[in-house]
Amino acid sequence: MMQFSVFQTSRRGGRENNEDRMGYCYTRDAALFVLADGMGGHPQGEVAAQLALETISALFQRQAKPMLADVALFLSSALLAAHQQILRYASAHGMADSPRTTLVAAVLQGGSATWVHCGDSRLYWVRADALLARTRDHTYMEVEQLPPGLQPANRHMLFTCLGSPTKPIYDLAGPVPLEQGDRLLLCSDGLWGVLSDDDITRQAAHLPVAQAVPELVESALRKAGSRSDNVTVVALEWETPALRTTSPRVSTDSISDDVFATTIQAGALEGLEDETYEMDDAAIERSIAEINAAIERSAARRR
Repeated sequence: MMQFSVFQTSRRGGRENNEDRMGYCYTRDAALFVLADGMGGHPQGEVAAQLALETISALFQRQAKPMLADVALFLSSALLAAHQQILRYASAHGMADSPRTTLVAAVLQGGSATWVHCGDSRLYWVRADALLARTRDHTYMEVEQLPPGLQPANRHMLFTCLGSPTKPIYDLAGPVPLEQGDRLLLCSDGLWGVLSDDDITRQAAHLPVAQAVPELVESALRKAGSRSDNVTVVALEWETPALRTTSPRVSTDSISDDVFATTIQAGALEGLEDETYEMDDAAIERSIAEINAAIERSAARRR
């Protein structure tokens, strides 16, 4: 069983369209957290981000029974499967340029966390006051390699993503054992591009995630002003089952083997042709209500 507190939100900022997508899903013994940032400059970035989430979520549901046999293999193969789904979408719609997205995803299983990322959506791992790890962006600045002819102004340019004509480059990390109170924060560049690592760590370390995430997002929006990018975060606090807290939390101790819960909106692509489409709070709340109902039904059967 697992126990964790979780909070997720996405704000459009100063952009006309929110191309970020995030969500989480879990079984009794494994949980998946995923965030994708559709890339501007290419068509239908929101489609790429949504396809990535739906593909990875579907594979998780298929393979976590209720645990994944190989977490690292799942994450790497699911990322590549999402990439292929985006390319298939582009081909089926006769697109000259394919939709593209970054991706960061983490799996909790067996008291440990493992994550994968492609692009510049990040994961932060915070314990107490310390930033234990964060992903390194796939940009020339982060890898400290500036190709000949590339100007320093382009050092933040991504050299890989999902949906590009070439096979995506990705990095895996973990498994790392989690301790009581550890926080994992997945975010788009709308957050870390405005706030420093120290700012993010300090706020994530000292507040419950349900308070830290909204305050971080508001800080980023306020600091960036009218030119703010989309700001999207999904964060969790790991809780040792023996150490109960009063914070709102997900506990899987009453979930049977066949229950799969998710906040990722499957089939939402039908609405993505409309540029004003967003996964709004009401949709997330409906999904959470469905999760809680599934848990209650499972608990009732066990009683």
